[in-house]
Amino acid sequence: MISEIYSCSVLGIDGFIVQVEADISKGLPSYALVGLPDTAVKESKERVFSSIKNNGFKYPMKRITINLAPADIKKEGPWYDLPIAMGILTASEEISPEIDLNKTIFIGELSLKGEIRPVRGILPMILKAKARGFSSAVIPWENAREASLVEGIKIHPAKNLMQTVEHVCGLREIETYSSNLSELLENNTDFSFDFSDVKGQNHVKRAMEVAAAGYHNIIMIGPPGSGKTMLARRFPSVLPPLSPEEALEATKIYSISGMLKGRSLITERPFRSPHHTISKISLIGGGQVPKPGEVSLAHLGVLFLDEMPEFQKSALEVLRQPMEDKFVNISRVNATLTYPASFLLVSSINPCPCGYYGDETHNCQCTPRQIKNYLNKISGPLLDRIDIHIEVKRTAYEDLENDAEEESSFSIKERVNRARDIQLDRYKNENIFFNSQLGASQIKRYCSMDKEAKSLVKDAFEAMNLSARAYHRIIKLARTIADLNGKEVIDGRHIGEAIQYRSLDRKYWEVF
Repeated sequence: MISEIYSCSVLGIDGFIVQVEADISKGLPSYALVGLPDTAVKESKERVFSSIKNNGFKYPMKRITINLAPADIKKEGPWYDLPIAMGILTASEEISPEIDLNKTIFIGELSLKGEIRPVRGILPMILKAKARGFSSAVIPWENAREASLVEGIKIHPAKNLMQTVEHVCGLREIETYSSNLSELLENNTDFSFDFSDVKGQNHVKRAMEVAAAGYHNIIMIGPPGSGKTMLARRFPSVLPPLSPEEALEATKIYSISGMLKGRSLITERPFRSPHHTISKISLIGGGQVPKPGEVSLAHLGVLFLDEMPEFQKSALEVLRQPMEDKFVNISRVNATLTYPASFLLVSSINPCPCGYYGDETHNCQCTPRQIKNYLNKISGPLLDRIDIHIEVKRTAYEDLENDAEEESSFSIKERVNRARDIQLDRYKNENIFFNSQLGASQIKRYCSMDKEAKSLVKDAFEAMNLSARAYHRIIKLARTIADLNGKEVIDGRHIGEAIQYRSLDRKYWEVF
């Protein structure tokens, strides 16, 4: 007899439906598993055998063939245990299903006692199942909160194989589990870091406000102890909140990476701060079994590179493509995977190896060649992709002793949210969400400038010897500054401030 059970797996960050076919026929006892299974899937034979036997069912001593379709996609992971077990029990007529198996998917790893263990990547699997028209899913109990974020499909969390069998046979239905996505997002508004902790540095806070409002990349340059890392850690507190769609997309990446750590939903924009010893594979993604890298884990959030020149130059250069395209392609023999990488880059550098070049209170110990070699670790094309260059001076003693209350992240975030609402309304028919995503044709349409602004841009382009990319980024920056000021037409003040944020442009800023 043949049975058909449906399961799901992940490819990249998306799920795909897998049909588990079980055929039991007469012949010498054997077990054949086909459909490009990896080692974890092949080992399901022993787990399934023990689970069925230890729960009081009869394991068929016949010729058993299990096919995982489609057969041309490699199957990885232990989550096929439960559907294989249900297929064998159904094909051997040990159980008589009362539910519609064509509308239900089964996902879960089995222990030798028949307990169902959690799996990673449950969210993209359930999203795919819903899109394919499945009405219910039997999943591990520990994955219930994450899976229930998807509306329109019934989630039945099971603890063991026997509970699943009773549900399928109509003896005892597993209660559905539900969550409210909007409530989870609304109940998460606290940040452990706030800009009110930072004394002075008002010009840097302003630059970060502009960066948050338009989703612009930013680099900070300053001596050690000037507060670059402190400012960067507080940057997420002024970013616009995640929309429900964005929260699900970010959660999918963390789900397949197994990094949710007890959480069911990513409720804050991610903040990733890898160490400078990171390899380019860990940064961009890949590996023998491809996994998302730091650029994808920072999707819809912040990638912070502290002391940027200390990173391997090869690792920094791989950032150029995702910074421009907002996604990463990982090519392997069996498949080409695409991971999203729409991150906001926040980076910091010292002006020289010792950190005190240009500092008013410390003498620099570096030679001109050392300074030049140090700064050359950040290539011109990479620097060209960073919208805002801001110098961070050492905090003055008067600022540290000033008892005046600094502006909080909450008030800054209110201005950022107003600017974002303007952008969402302006680009509602363009499939973009921030000014930094504007293309060349869209800049002409949405970035109208007065005569003074056009004159300033022309003078800056010629004096600073800017590239076309830097020219467009200045206009997009000015568009964000105008939005923060509630102005539709870009004027000279907006362009002037935007030009100030390009002061570290490689062709303009020279060590000598």
